[in-house]
Amino acid sequence: MRFIFHYPEANGPDGDVLDAGPLREVAVAVERSGFDGLSLSEHPVPGARWMASGGHQTLDPFVALGYAAAATERIRLLTYLAVAPYRNPFLLAKAAATLDRLSGGRMTLGLGTGYQKSEFYALGVDMDERNALFDEALDVLPLHWSGEPFSYQGRHFSARDVIARPRPVQDPIPIWVGGNSRLSRRRVAERAQGWMPMSGGAQLSATARTPALSSVGDLADAIAELREAAAAAGRSDRIDVLYSYHGDGIQSPAVEPDRHREAFAELDKAGVTWVVVSSRTSDPSATFEFIEAFGSTYLS
Repeated sequence: MRFIFHYPEANGPDGDVLDAGPLREVAVAVERSGFDGLSLSEHPVPGARWMASGGHQTLDPFVALGYAAAATERIRLLTYLAVAPYRNPFLLAKAAATLDRLSGGRMTLGLGTGYQKSEFYALGVDMDERNALFDEALDVLPLHWSGEPFSYQGRHFSARDVIARPRPVQDPIPIWVGGNSRLSRRRVAERAQGWMPMSGGAQLSATARTPALSSVGDLADAIAELREAAAAAGRSDRIDVLYSYHGDGIQSPAVEPDRHREAFAELDKAGVTWVVVSSRTSDPSATFEFIEAFGSTYLS
């Protein structure tokens, strides 16, 4: 099992998005402490009411992860997650390919369909089309990354005999799909390299418009079903599963470490291959303290 640190998000409208610490220094500390990846989320223009209710601002994940790539050598760089329907899929493909090329093949493209109506309205995207637009992106990404001429007729665009370079280092860039629905899992089984189920309870799942997974047993059943579907689709490659861990007390990683190790072992047994954790801190000293403590306790 491998671990990713998710850059802490400033909740509410008052905090600054970088309150948790300078991104370059955080990325360096994450790599030094033994984490296998760094992740950033995406909300390009969140609703003010959502922000006032505890929502969060974000950096642009592609720009910010590119910056982190220049300061590191080993860690994976994950969008957790980018909302595919917000972008023309060719711009999404170009951003991912650029980050993968400049980082030496360390990009993981975490994608979701999105859930916040106000952002869809602000970006001029029809929320009712989000599933169709997501599937278009899954069509277009490998065509773009192939570096060969192709044509594709989309809902709102027509690409005729186009070609995109540079090719990414990875073939393909791993695509991890977020969401708990059967549709999300079917997309993973047939067309992606990883699944990012949503944890965090029923309220968060309701906000994100995805079914809740109420126990590790439910998660294990869903993973087994997904991998059976992938095998039925003729796939033999490994499908990764990323789980966001919110165990009580994990913000103090060195306290009751055996309890958390048992939880990680249970997730491993369920079929999880990656775990993402975050410190939920709002000042640099607390962030660096968490990163160092988690690394020395679980990653050394």
